[in-house]
Amino acid sequence: MDIDAGPKVMGDDGQFHAADEAVDLSGTPVEAWVALALFWALGLTVFYQFFTRYVLNNSASWTEEIARYLLIGTVFVGATIGVAKNNHIQVDFFYRFMPRALSRAMGLLVDVMRIVFFGLAVVMSWQMMQKLGSYKMTVIDLPMNIVYGVVMLGFAAMFVRSFWVLRVHWRRGYCVLERPESTMDDR
Repeated sequence: MDIDAGPKVMGDDGQFHAADEAVDLSGTPVEAWVALALFWALGLTVFYQFFTRYVLNNSASWTEEIARYLLIGTVFVGATIGVAKNNHIQVDFFYRFMPRALSRAMGLLVDVMRIVFFGLAVVMSWQMMQKLGSYKMTVIDLPMNIVYGVVMLGFAAMFVRSFWVLRVHWRRGYCVLERPESTMDDR
């Protein structure tokens, strides 16, 4: 094995020379920015809770409830990223042994079922919001529908992204289940 085969970081002068690659955030989807904002709000809330509890010895009662709701929002908005990348948990073992036509049909069925599932989740979230009406949070005097609204928006974003995934699979003629080594970026 040749040690010098990789990039050279130690210069002839004996000094360490390394340069970072330019960071390109232009391909970052909107839901990633929203999830990041919710995550930072969660982090700041938990830090405030820690500070008031252990430094001031007077815990802010609202922080635990708000942190819980921010975590829910982060999960549901962040799950949209998983749908867009098509990297949620999946079993592709059987697809290796199926005839090509059957695996293609099963892959399309999975894509359609995902769309139906997220569509139903949007409808059920809306129905839940209607049943809650003016129900308030426990500690803070805000409507619980804010939390369910974020959940519904997360499901709606997953619903839209599922159509996008179906379109990508349809155009290229196979899905990730059929070829697990591929990614959504393979076109």
